[in-house]
This record gives sequence, structure tokens and C-alpha cells, in this order.
Amino acid sequence: MFRSLHMKLMLIMTLLIISLMTVVGAFLVNSVAGYYLEQFYSQMQTVFQNDPEFYHDLENADPEEPSGPQQLDQMLRARAGDLGVDGLSRNYYVLDGTTGAYLAGSNDVEGVSLPLTHNLSAALTGEVGDDSDPTAAYMDVAIPVTRGNRDYVVYIKDSKQEVQSLTGQLVILILEALAFGIAISVLLSFLLSKTLITPIERLTEGAEEVAAGDFSHKIEVDSRDEIGVLTSTFNDMARQLQSTLQEVENERNKLGTLFLHMTDGVVAFSQHGEIIQSNPAAEEMLDRSLPIGGEVGYTALFGDIAPLRDALEPGALGFLAASRELGGRSLELLLAPFDRDHQAGVLVVIHDVTERNKTEEMRKEFVANVSHELRTPLTNIHSYAETLVDSAGALPPDMEKSFLNVILSESERMAHIVQDLLTLSRFDSGKSELNLAPFSLAEAIETMVNANRLEAERHGHSLTLELEPGLPRITADRERITQVMMNIVSNSIKYTPDGGEIHVSAGKTGEHRVWLEVSDNGIGIPMADRERIFERFYRVDKARSRESGGTGLGLSIAKEIVDQHQGTIAIVDKVAPGLTVRVELPVEGPAHGPA
Repeated sequence: MFRSLHMKLMLIMTLLIISLMTVVGAFLVNSVAGYYLEQFYSQMQTVFQNDPEFYHDLENADPEEPSGPQQLDQMLRARAGDLGVDGLSRNYYVLDGTTGAYLAGSNDVEGVSLPLTHNLSAALTGEVGDDSDPTAAYMDVAIPVTRGNRDYVVYIKDSKQEVQSLTGQLVILILEALAFGIAISVLLSFLLSKTLITPIERLTEGAEEVAAGDFSHKIEVDSRDEIGVLTSTFNDMARQLQSTLQEVENERNKLGTLFLHMTDGVVAFSQHGEIIQSNPAAEEMLDRSLPIGGEVGYTALFGDIAPLRDALEPGALGFLAASRELGGRSLELLLAPFDRDHQAGVLVVIHDVTERNKTEEMRKEFVANVSHELRTPLTNIHSYAETLVDSAGALPPDMEKSFLNVILSESERMAHIVQDLLTLSRFDSGKSELNLAPFSLAEAIETMVNANRLEAERHGHSLTLELEPGLPRITADRERITQVMMNIVSNSIKYTPDGGEIHVSAGKTGEHRVWLEVSDNGIGIPMADRERIFERFYRVDKARSRESGGTGLGLSIAKEIVDQHQGTIAIVDKVAPGLTVRVELPVEGPAHGPA
């Protein structure tokens, strides 16, 4: 009930009025009582102490007076007005100065039963009893008087009836004022609470809408006071918060997209080793599912590299590095804590370096192959040239010519290797541009076959050609495509035993692709070596390749050229002995081929 600000304000105002009226009432009541008390003793002092003639008359008796108490009674009755004696609430009494017995007075009924008060006791001992007691239910003064050789006590007593009556009326007045004040305070507090709470309620509704994610609602500003400033500030805050949340959401979306699609694997662990985040790349590299909060944790995944405690405190470097071989992959791991001061958790970044290591191995093998390929002809050239120099003029002309032919052949072989390397280098650097132009594929194939026919006949091969009718013109670099076909046919001629069969065929696939196949019945390529046949310097039988003058670069160059044309080159599986190489190219050029 009292959780409402309306009720709290009303209760506070009501309690304030009640407290104020209570304090004021207590002050008034005490003031009235004190006033009457002070007036009583002041009045008594004026009569008995400040009027020495009256006091002299009280103590000096006439020798012929019949009775002292009667005379005192008459004298006190004559001064009743000055003493304030009314016979009701205030009376005077003449008492025996020794026993305190009632002798005369203004109220005989009460006189015979007067209680022995403190002031009365003092007067019986000869002292003036004029001590005031605000807590007592009466006011009294006792004056010892000696008259005619006899001791009397003049005793004035006020029962405070008038004070009590006035106090009662004052309390009633205060209660009536209190009731009226409470009614007014309730009304004013209600109006005040409405004035104050209505904008607060609007602010509360606006805050609830902002908390629910709705930033479009604007609170109306009805005043320029502190609440109006607060309302305006709240509207500005809501707009700023909306803008900030939009920026945070955009950043979160960007980071989430980056996190999901980055090639490196990332796994985040809590300080207790539980998975709190991971991306698909990490699951692929680790070859397992990584559910958030699952049973699989840091210890199971990377506990063999370093305990979780060491990963949270990696030392001066700030991270731990490790490597792992998993499922044929070479992985590099980087373990680093995030929010290191509070040890919130560990972030593990996984790099797949399989291709990098493979490329490094291929680079080393490439350098070794180039060195070996160039060293062999250089050694031959050096040996024959050295023999000619040492035996200048001593060798028969036929032998000298033979040596010079070897030197020339090896030089041509070196030049061919260097030319192939330069071609591959241009492909790698992207500086090799295609001279695209439309040409007749059928005519280019026939020209290529005719150019190789003499070499095929020298080995006793049967070289045949079969073209599908209506072979379209294609857009390509004719010189490069011819080089591809020459390399394939040349390999068939070289690696087919003398007297073999080589068949060249071509056709189209649909409206947008053409194909070329070169098939032979030679030594073929084992299945284990077919995946690597297009690698640079790769040869199945290195000795036989060198004997036939091969460098191991022909098919690599062919694949690079075909890839530039957005085509495909592959070895076709066949049951019969020999080898079939198939090339497919887009009819309308590389820009229209598959990406």
C-alpha cells in the first residue's frame, strides 16, 4: 500500500501536520498551565509580601476582639478579590498553627478535610510555604501568622479547575484544527503528488519502453523545472542510447560475421575451462563438434599443451605457442588470456599451416629440381668443352663435331628449361596476359597434329585425328592453346613405345564448352601418381624422363594456361593401357567460363 509515491507523500504531509499540531498543542497547554501557576504565586506575593499593611493587620490583634479566627476570616474575605478567591476553584482557610485544624474559611466542606501538603507542612513549622509544583493537581500557599499570642496558618488553595477547563477547551480547539489541517494536508498532498508524480510516471513508462527496446517514444516536456529538465535529458539519453546500441549492434554483427567466416579457428574458454564460444573453422580443424558449455572443455582439447592455469598466466610473452598434427593437418596454436587482470578466460587461435608447409616443401623441392636439372647439362657442357680445350687439334674432326653437337644439345636443353621457368614465373606473378581472339579450333588442332606427324612417324606411331562436325570457333589465346596441345601430344609421343597408337579427338559439350582428348597406348601413369602429375618438376620415372629430354614442367605449364582460360585439364580413367588427357575450354573465352 505504502509503496505508492502518492500514499507516501500524503502520509508524510499528514504526519507533518499531526506532529506540528501536537507540538503546538503541547506548547500551548504548558504555556497556559505555566501562566496560571505564575499568576497565582504572583498574586499571592502581591497580597502577602508586597502589602505590609495587610500583613501587619493579620498579626496585630485588637485586645477586645472576641475571636482571632473570626477576625482573620473577615480580613481575608475583605481581600478575596485581591486573592482571586471565588469559593469554587480557589478558597482560603484559617488553620490552627499547631495542629493544622480547620478554624474558618471560604469552604467549610473542604476545609475539614484538607490534605497535608508540602507548603502546609512548612507553614506548621513556622516557614512560609510558597513552593510551586507544576505537576501537582493544585496550587497552594501557606502563610504562618501569630495573632494574639496564638499561631495560625492562612492557607490559600486553588484546585486548578479553571486551568483544566481552559486546557480542555484548548485541546478541543487543537483537535478541531488538527482535523481541518489533516483534511487540507491530504488535499494539498494529493494535488502535490499529482503534480510531481505524473511526469515521473511518464518517465517510468518511457524507461520501461526503452528497457523493452523501443526508443521511438518521446516523452512530452510540460514544464521547465527540474522534472522538465530531467524529462528532456531522458529523451536525449534515449536517442543517444539508441544510436549507441545501433553502433554496438553493427560492430557485433561485423565481428560475428568475421568470427564465423574467418579461416582461422577460434575457441574461447571460461576461467573454469568451459567452451563459451567457437567458430566453424575451429570445429573443422579439430574435426569435432564444440558445443558451448558442453562436456568437452579445455583440458580435453588442449590440456596436453599446457594446463589451464599456465594458459591464464602465460608469463612475460603474454601467450603460449604450440603445434599439432591432426587428421593430416598441420596446426599452429596460440593460447592467450583475455582480460588478463581478472583471468576471465583463455582464447585459442588455430592456424592451419598445412598448405604453407606443403608450399615450403614444394619450394625446397622446386629449388632442388631446378638445381639438378641445370647441373646435369652444365656438367655435360663443361666436360665436353674441357675435353675439346685440352685436346685442341688432336681429336678427329668427326669426334669434335660430335662433342660440339652434345654441347649444342645440352645448351638447347638448358634454354628450354629456362624458358619454361620464365613462363611459370610470369604465370605466378600475374604478368602473363592472354591475347584473346576468335579462331577455328578445328584448324588449330589439325595444324598441331600435322606439326607432330613427322616426329610420330619417326617413332613408328600411328597418329590419328577425329573431329566432331560443326566444331565452333572459340575465343582464346591461340598460341597458348597450341602450346598446351603440343605438350600433351609431345608427351604421348615420348612415353609411348615405338609403334604405338596416338589418337586425337575433339568435340563440344553443349553450346558453351569444347573439349580435346589425346589418347595413347603407352606406359601410362600409375593411379598413385596421377594427383601430382601437374606439379612442377614431378615425373613418374625420372630416369626415363631425362632420357627422353623431359623437364617435368610441360604439364604444369599446360595446366596454368588452361586455368587462365577458366578451363579444365585432367587425366581420364580408362581400362586399356596408356593414358588419356582431356582438356575443356569455354567457347566464348575465359570471362564467360566458370568462376
